[in-house]
Amino acid sequence: MTETDSLNALRAHALDRIERADRTRRYTLIAASLVEGAFLLAFVLLADFGDRLQLLLFLSALALYWMLGLGLLALGAHNNRNTQLILRMLEEVAEGRAGGAGRS
Repeated sequence: MTETDSLNALRAHALDRIERADRTRRYTLIAASLVEGAFLLAFVLLADFGDRLQLLLFLSALALYWMLGLGLLALGAHNNRNTQLILRMLEEVAEGRAGGAGRS
């Protein structure tokens, strides 16, 4: 196995692991969203919004979910950026190896 074949195998393995982790993350996020949505729906259906304490709890829960959602979006954007940087580096390494191999 040549060095190029070895690098290509490593890249393919890394990309497969990234795709598998992304699928797992996506399914977990969907499942957690469904559970949290069910809890929120139950709270809305069971709450007595005439009681100011229950109204305050509801608004606090919404504010907390809003902040967590924004944090998760920021974390996802950061993760995507890092993944793109790694993929770009792998492409540059592959181009550098291919360009350098012809000059030797």
